[in-house]
Amino acid sequence: MHDLLSQAQDKMQKSVAVLHEELQTLRAGRATPALVEKLPVEYYGTPTPLQQVAQISAPEPRLLVIQPWDKQLLPLIEKAILKSELGLSPASDGNLIRLQIPQLTEERRKELVRVLHKKAEDEKVAVRNVRRDALEHLKAEQKQAKISEDELRRLQDELQKLTDHAIGEIEQATAAKEKEILSV
Repeated sequence: MHDLLSQAQDKMQKSVAVLHEELQTLRAGRATPALVEKLPVEYYGTPTPLQQVAQISAPEPRLLVIQPWDKQLLPLIEKAILKSELGLSPASDGNLIRLQIPQLTEERRKELVRVLHKKAEDEKVAVRNVRRDALEHLKAEQKQAKISEDELRRLQDELQKLTDHAIGEIEQATAAKEKEILSV
């Protein structure tokens, strides 16, 4: 039964980790390479993450510099940036691409907060689904008389504590990102 709880905890922690990765891709007015590093670029007919075909740096708080290892990729990288939902305009000088990160408007900040809350809720649902599956498994074990009713209650309490902890982490990360987005 402890294996079941540790598996449930691992799955819950993976949901928290997924949220942290998704939060890095939300633009909060500051330039971070994580904004663009997963953008798919057509590299010899294969969609390849930008971080695998170029060096990405943030020399200033509102500027990203993308330097492709192959100069012929410049137009393809520009095209990928324009197709993305970032709303950024790339400026190329023939060797590298500069992305100026504009100040966010109040309307855009509120929209980003809505997106943030939706992502957080999706991960909370994933955590709750893990809890539900584990509970169903525990109840099946109890019906087969493999565990007692007291043991079932104790395991349910432990599972609920794991769930509360994971959801607390999600809410903490969401609150921090929301504060970052809303700060001017």
